[in-house]
Amino acid sequence: MNKKNIIIQLVIVIAIILVANLLSRELYFRLDFTEDNRYTFSKATEEVIDELNGVVTITAYFSEDLPPQLLTTRQDFMDQLVEYENLSEGSIVFEFVNPNESEETERNAQQNGISPVMINVRERDQVQQMRAYLGAVLKMDDRTEIIPVIQPGAAMEYSLTTALKKVSIADKPKLGFIQGYGEPTIQAMPQLMEQLSVLYEVEPFRIKDTASVPSYYKALVWVAPMDTVKQLEFAKIDQYLDQGGGLFLAHEHVQGDLQQGLLSKSGDIGIKSWLAQKGLQFQDQMVIDAQCATVSVQQRNGFMVMTSQKEFPYFPQLNNFPESAITEGIETVMLPFAAPLTFTQSDTSWSQVPLMYSSENSGVVSLPSYVDIQKKWSKADFLAGQQMLAAGLDKGTAKIVAVSNGQFIVNGEGQRPQQLNADNVNFASNSIDWIADDTGLINLRTKGVTSRPLEEVEDSTKTLIKYGNVLAPILLLLIYAFVRKQQSNRRRQKWMQGNYDY
Repeated sequence: MNKKNIIIQLVIVIAIILVANLLSRELYFRLDFTEDNRYTFSKATEEVIDELNGVVTITAYFSEDLPPQLLTTRQDFMDQLVEYENLSEGSIVFEFVNPNESEETERNAQQNGISPVMINVRERDQVQQMRAYLGAVLKMDDRTEIIPVIQPGAAMEYSLTTALKKVSIADKPKLGFIQGYGEPTIQAMPQLMEQLSVLYEVEPFRIKDTASVPSYYKALVWVAPMDTVKQLEFAKIDQYLDQGGGLFLAHEHVQGDLQQGLLSKSGDIGIKSWLAQKGLQFQDQMVIDAQCATVSVQQRNGFMVMTSQKEFPYFPQLNNFPESAITEGIETVMLPFAAPLTFTQSDTSWSQVPLMYSSENSGVVSLPSYVDIQKKWSKADFLAGQQMLAAGLDKGTAKIVAVSNGQFIVNGEGQRPQQLNADNVNFASNSIDWIADDTGLINLRTKGVTSRPLEEVEDSTKTLIKYGNVLAPILLLLIYAFVRKQQSNRRRQKWMQGNYDY
């Protein structure tokens, strides 16, 4: 190749790059090779954008002098907004503002509900703290929604789409939380309320005080009732279901008292017999599972008290989900003190939908029973096979979801409510969406890979993998060096023989 040809090819390459850049500005797209398609819009996002009936203005308050990992989040969010804007065809507009630019812009960001977060920045071998802004404000008509902190990955799409959904709904459909039978209050379930508030207006509802269940409720939610329910109240719920309503029921059929170490069957407050008439039966047993959570156990060793973690089969960790819109994307639900559920043929008008099973290494315990924290469990304790712990009943427009535990979505009240496993709340929210027949965010809520635990392997296999990871790269380099050496020797022999054509 002569100098002229090299220059011509270089000019052609530069021209192709310039044209590709110009086209990319007009035809914006990107390829998504992630396992969970985290950079591809879900159906829920497309539907939310299609249903916008006005213009949504998004103001992203992002600091500019951010560490590299946060600059990536800023760029990802900008790319996301470009795609939202293109898909909306003018219904979404956005701008980026740097609050650190001046006192006025910082004050404006804080007045709009975006507070700074303190992050560590390394400069000249010193760690310094920086006030950074990573939030956004969405406005539509007189409605405003705030995203205080933008989360990376799949959480970014969920935060943005849920905020769009909130700001675009003027009148949200209602959910009735049944109260009056010893249930926990709505305030005792803040994680669940936060998710449900995206699509619904939630309010307490007392069946005792009304002649019938209002038809404007998209669904009823009943969590851990403790007191006896009269047949008249069940008749009101049946009438509501016959009109196309739905019910999410989390029921405590097993009562566990760890202080006294006693497990007992709760008295039938009417729910067990009412559900049995529809073909779903609570068994008078409790499920134990070798795949379980741990509890802290204190042991005295001389003058010292040692705390250790011990597997507790009464707290099954569930990841055995039949294929369903409710369980898609859900990875692990923790369901303590749960009774097995079985289907019967009492009412064949209801379609039966299994939703959640324990693992194959499960057993059942007769009630009442005592808890022995120090018990040494063996394989013989877990020979009952998988047990159903949540199920749905479907009669066209009417739907019921029943879960064999009432506390799995309750944070508690007081100064220190417990933080729940996210998928516990996701399961309940998805179930309510399915019951309410709202396409909403049921698939987007659990989008994203959050946990990929390694399979358990034998110690010999672990050793083989460990040394294989160390030795394999070295072996490959030696093989590569040997091959290159052989090639070099062959070329040298050809040169010595006067053969320069290779």
